[in-house]
Amino acid sequence: MPVSAASREMRLRAARILMQTIVLIVFANSTVSCTTSGGSSPPAQGALLSAEDAQFLEGLAEAVLDAARVQVSVTTADGQSSPTEQTFIRPSGGDGYPAFWIRNVAMSVDSGLITLEEQRYALMLTALHQQDGTMLLPNGARVPVGAIPDHITFRGVPIFFPGTLDDYAGQGGGSWGNYPCFDNPYFFIHMAYSFVQQTGDAAILNTNVRKKTLLKRLQLAYSMPPHDPESGLVSCTDVTRGANFGFVDTVEQTGDLLISSVLKQRAALQLAKLMEATGNSLAAELYREDAAHIRDGIATSFPLDSGLFRASTGRSAQPDVWGTALAVYLQTLPSDLEISASTALADAYRSGTIAWNGLIRHVPTDADFSGDTMWESTPTEKNRHQNGAYWATPTGWVVNAIARVNPGLSQKLAGEYIATLREGDFRKGKHQGEPWECAHPKGNYQANKAFITSVTAPLSSLRSIP
Repeated sequence: MPVSAASREMRLRAARILMQTIVLIVFANSTVSCTTSGGSSPPAQGALLSAEDAQFLEGLAEAVLDAARVQVSVTTADGQSSPTEQTFIRPSGGDGYPAFWIRNVAMSVDSGLITLEEQRYALMLTALHQQDGTMLLPNGARVPVGAIPDHITFRGVPIFFPGTLDDYAGQGGGSWGNYPCFDNPYFFIHMAYSFVQQTGDAAILNTNVRKKTLLKRLQLAYSMPPHDPESGLVSCTDVTRGANFGFVDTVEQTGDLLISSVLKQRAALQLAKLMEATGNSLAAELYREDAAHIRDGIATSFPLDSGLFRASTGRSAQPDVWGTALAVYLQTLPSDLEISASTALADAYRSGTIAWNGLIRHVPTDADFSGDTMWESTPTEKNRHQNGAYWATPTGWVVNAIARVNPGLSQKLAGEYIATLREGDFRKGKHQGEPWECAHPKGNYQANKAFITSVTAPLSSLRSIP
């Protein structure tokens, strides 16, 4: 069902502003340009994307989000049904993910294409379903205080673990871990921070949600994932294991965890600003100190001699292309490590080990754990989904990092990404699906058409090329 005319106008107005911003992105001192497919003219001297490509990318993101929107009546925790239909944004415009996944929306709010009404609803719905007391599940898994759901069903049921759509009692345990995903608490904080930044409405932080203010719920979420008391890094054992990041939730990782620690560092800085907005300067300073502590831990625990960062310090500690690029993009690293990481990504892209058709692999092809699997511990077949397929979600992060050391090379990667989207644009017909969630040339593998973060996350990160 379509959104209201007022909401759509707000979204389109934001989209037009966003498009103008993208078109004006330039690289200082860049002299390399490329021609993308689809008949578009080459970008202006030093520009990342041509005006045509920028407009295409923004338009495709808009179309994907429209396809992913559904309106449902939700039953709240107290058993009451919402009197009006609300808009849920699914992870894709296809049928693969029929629920509201928190991280996918949180990773899309910076695109400028999700209305403030939709953002507020997603934020408050997430807060409504935060865990308030430790829950033990029949299989031995636990949902601790402060946990944020992995996803919320259209019936308003919170599911805290990946691996099931709506089996509340049977969720978690086994290869899915004993703790909920570690990234969603920090994405919850990002949703709140982004909303306050866009609206200037810090008063929302004092909104009471089931006897706790939203700000208190953000603090509880921040404290939920297990961490190393010395470094502050998100860290787990086999007993306390949860998914490091939803895009590797089928991978068993232990020890200090890179991506969730990078997200925690950003969340600490965001909480510091939210605390300042509510007049709590002491708490703000404590969160800043925590952010600095985590930043030091990341710089110490994860770098490899290659310049890339490992995904973890325990099991499945392969070189992590996504995590390395995200750390650069979120400005988590000291300058020397940022340059070495960006150089390593540029070298890997040039050598053909991390990208295919503008899409990005989790681990370089020459750094797989073995000939049979990319990650050390995952049940997924090699070169499928999270175990070796190529994804568009991190493309903007990688482009952003490479731009720091080789603007022309980053422009080439961006051009390949746009060309892939143009060729397989899902709007062309039922047999087309770009942006797919992931793909691999072996067997022409493609999964989940019109996947939102495959276009919204690059759209957001391509706006902030240095």
